[in-house]
Amino acid sequence: MKKPKLTTQIFLGMLLGVIVGYLYREFNPEKAVYQTFVDNVKILSDIFLRLIKMIIAPLVFSTLVVGIAKLGDFKTVGRIGLKTIIYFQIATILALSLGLILVNLARPGYLMHIELPAQGSEVGISTQKTTLSAFITHIFPKSVIESMANNDILPIVVFSLFFGIATAAIGEQGQIIIRFMDAVAQVMFKITHYVMKFAPFGVFGAISAVVCMQGIGILKGYLYLIICFFAGLLVFIFLILQIICWIVKIPFWRLIQHVKEPIILAFSTASSEAAFPKTVEGLEKFGCSSRIVTFVLPLGYSFNLDGSIMYMTFASVFIAQAYNISLTLTQQITMMLTLLITSKGMAGVPRASLVVIAGTCAMFGIPVEGLLILLGVDQILDMGRSATNVIGNAVATAVVSKWEKEL
Repeated sequence: MKKPKLTTQIFLGMLLGVIVGYLYREFNPEKAVYQTFVDNVKILSDIFLRLIKMIIAPLVFSTLVVGIAKLGDFKTVGRIGLKTIIYFQIATILALSLGLILVNLARPGYLMHIELPAQGSEVGISTQKTTLSAFITHIFPKSVIESMANNDILPIVVFSLFFGIATAAIGEQGQIIIRFMDAVAQVMFKITHYVMKFAPFGVFGAISAVVCMQGIGILKGYLYLIICFFAGLLVFIFLILQIICWIVKIPFWRLIQHVKEPIILAFSTASSEAAFPKTVEGLEKFGCSSRIVTFVLPLGYSFNLDGSIMYMTFASVFIAQAYNISLTLTQQITMMLTLLITSKGMAGVPRASLVVIAGTCAMFGIPVEGLLILLGVDQILDMGRSATNVIGNAVATAVVSKWEKEL
């Protein structure tokens, strides 16, 4: 009997996770009992995500050094980098704008009549505001080993840029390093292949834990909010991103076909990070140049998280609506421009979207306690955000490859 494909195995893991999580909670309604089950089954997803995190730093470093060294010089790197950042800024503005338009049209905060958390409730999320100076300082690593240990992608990218350009600059001697790094990258892809065999179990653990902990009932109360947000994500993916692909003459559906595994993986684990290694493989099979993929994709994980970015304007205005706070058009545009900066560099920060939203709410006089309304369904919303992040970065890489005539 032929073994099912990884995509099929992940789907089965998701389905089984929903069934097991639901039935366990139904037959064991006491929290103390199902909490133990959640803690135990979650070990599967924790192991899988830790294995993925184990891969990311060496994979990003090795592939990026090889890609940069093959680009050759600062001029080429600068040209590709500028095109990449321009695309990221355009995509960010579109995502933030769509989030604002959607929340103003659907008005979920006004229509859901949710019981509001009391003023002064403990949120458990930092409201510290991101400053431009702190963000810029963070980009440059004081220790690349520390950045790798923390899977902090942006500082790793900066170090890799210097390392790759310096490797290219020393000529013949640098070829030894390039061949070595190329071999390391191939080894990391092989390890990725082994780790991915555990993906269905990790997905089962993640889904069954969420369903058992939150219960199917939470979907009913928050159904309108979930529908509104997921509808917005679908509009962004199948309208905005597809139009971008049509303008640049990229076959959108063929691209989706090549990255469907990482999309499903990101959705089921609620982690864009989990999909990174498979996204690299999928984009190279699609036809994107290896040096463009290894340059654009890691940057995208800090600068181009489209689903998370859209969520920021959507969630901030949703909380204001829930507390019956009217934000003027000027305030909303100011919020959007603020988030244009504060949304960058989110990768590597736990629950980064919520941290940025907390800071935005504090800045505009919106009760931060409103985050408690979202925490119950944040895992479900994060599944959609993570899948959208993967698709957004896949399109970004394909667009830059096309602009560089390397697709």
